[in-house]
Amino acid sequence: MLRKFFKNIKVKYWLITFVVLLALFLRLFRISSYMTFLGDEGRDALVWLRMLHGKFTLIGPQTSIGNMYLGPLYYYLMLPFYVLLGTAGPSIGVALFAGATTFLLWYCGKEWFSEKVGLLAAFFYAISPVAIVLSRSSWNPNVMPFLAILVIWGIWQFWVNDKYCWLAIEGVLLSFAIQSHYLGLLLIPLVLLFFIIKLWILLREKNRRWKKLLLNFLLLNTYFLILTVLPLVWFDLRHNFINYKSFYKFFSERQTTVNLRIYKALPQIWPLWQMLVTRLLTGTNVILGYWFSLILGGILLVMIVYIIFTKLLYRNLVFTRKSNFLLLVWLVIGLIGMGIYKQHIYDHYFGFLFPAIFLIFSLILVKLWKFKIFGKIMAGILFFVVVFSSLWETPLRYQPNFQMEHTKEISQKIIDESSGKPFNLGMIAKQNYDAGYRYFLEKWGDKATEIDPQKANQTITDQLFVVCEVSDCNPTTSPQAEIANFGWSKIDQEWDFPWGVKMYRLVHYEKD
Repeated sequence: MLRKFFKNIKVKYWLITFVVLLALFLRLFRISSYMTFLGDEGRDALVWLRMLHGKFTLIGPQTSIGNMYLGPLYYYLMLPFYVLLGTAGPSIGVALFAGATTFLLWYCGKEWFSEKVGLLAAFFYAISPVAIVLSRSSWNPNVMPFLAILVIWGIWQFWVNDKYCWLAIEGVLLSFAIQSHYLGLLLIPLVLLFFIIKLWILLREKNRRWKKLLLNFLLLNTYFLILTVLPLVWFDLRHNFINYKSFYKFFSERQTTVNLRIYKALPQIWPLWQMLVTRLLTGTNVILGYWFSLILGGILLVMIVYIIFTKLLYRNLVFTRKSNFLLLVWLVIGLIGMGIYKQHIYDHYFGFLFPAIFLIFSLILVKLWKFKIFGKIMAGILFFVVVFSSLWETPLRYQPNFQMEHTKEISQKIIDESSGKPFNLGMIAKQNYDAGYRYFLEKWGDKATEIDPQKANQTITDQLFVVCEVSDCNPTTSPQAEIANFGWSKIDQEWDFPWGVKMYRLVHYEKD
């Protein structure tokens, strides 16, 4: 009976099953050794640990710009993984979401274009080195590709399939996306644009269903306010409007953050496009990325001109597939939105565009393959180069970082050397802080005593452990707050760890 069942399953389902399993393998293989576990990950782990003891949160992680906070969704989304699988659980959860994203790329590509486009897009996402790295560690922006493609799928449902209930669902999805990363805000203009297009079509055709569309739009706003705004307002009421003040500062002091004059973002489209292609399609190879950007950009430009031409000439989109139009608008609005941001762009900022670039490239390959010998040769070369460069730079080629294991080992050393007595903790590093160590210490019941400058006499212990991740380290003169507030000190003991980290035990310096 089982044999008959497996015989009836179509080959295409075997192929997508293989691609999803490949994506999961590349992300889950030795994940506890490869995953990032630095200050941010330790901070999040502390939140989950305290949630297990009943301390729930109304606020999410702090952003890297300003003193703004995200909503708390990510913490609640990953809490079950933490409960079931421990410290590495949220990273495993993110990897599973990446597997789901792989499947959605296939499904959406199949529905919007063809089976081949969907399968290629899923495959390219599965093997992309940057996508792998960003989907095997617990970090709130890492679930953005999954949420972004769901938002676009929702647009397709209410715009093309007349399923207006999806417009209300968009309020939930947009809330989730924005709580993943504030660049999810760039998905809002997309939803609004296609809502306006749909409303205009219904009004022009005198279709009474425009009332149902508006009702669901009101529900969108209601769900969005409840899930996104209310938790932040509640938090602000209890913390002197810290988030509101940060938002106001972010948008009012635009000389260092954003430029709301959209026309000034246009010159940034090419470098952003080149960066997107280089990071996701060519294994971070800059030379290949440049040429791929030119080739793909030229093809896309032809598609955009064609859409504009048919729109102006025939006053409708009959001659243009709606899926092409949706995909191009997604990309263009995303790049323009990124262009108004004036600070450094990191890979994870593109998370809401990840699905778009893989779908676009796959669509171009399938289109090229339909041409005669030249098109087939070109498609074959592009396919081979992307696969080769992605597999060549696959993160599994490199040794694991063992960050979580190293943090656990140092934390255990602190417990052993503290001899059961209270202690303070400090850290000297270029781009890290001590939350990872504090997490394991608190989890194991030996919480480090925090130094509060307002209550110095009550919080300073007789010993301070300093973890040093820089080569030139002098803990007794460091201006780092926890160390400086400890007061005059001297080195009592020091330890060297084989991965280049030192640890010192400081005690109070007593003058003769």
